Amino acid sequence: MGAVATSLAVMSGLHLSGTLGGGTRPFDPSGAGIAEAVICLALGYGAIRFLRQRPGAHAVALATTGFAIVGFLIGLGFTLGGGGAIDIAYHLSAMPILLIALIALVRRPRNTPLSATGKPNQGAGS
Repeated sequence: MGAVATSLAVMSGLHLSGTLGGGTRPFDPSGAGIAEAVICLALGYGAIRFLRQRPGAHAVALATTGFAIVGFLIGLGFTLGGGGAIDIAYHLSAMPILLIALIALVRRPRNTPLSATGKPNQGAGS
């Protein structure tokens, strides 16, 4: 989640600065940059909340990852309609990462705390 959020920040900056301009309608680089920034903030929040193990973190992580997937699917529709090769490749490479994150979140027991290594902590009594 954090890696995709970071990549979204980069892509958003590239689109909003005009570095990755171009494309034809319905693709709009400025619109893409704004959407990427929104998804970046949501996904970053979910990742931080999940890593800090705050109450409700699992639900927030699921929701923000789902939001990011829906956003990527919508963006992919616009991108396939008129975006450049870099934009298409980005969507197609980040989508599997988000899907893997969602599957991992769904399969992970909700109240299993993470150890310092990021793996589920089974505790002494397990």
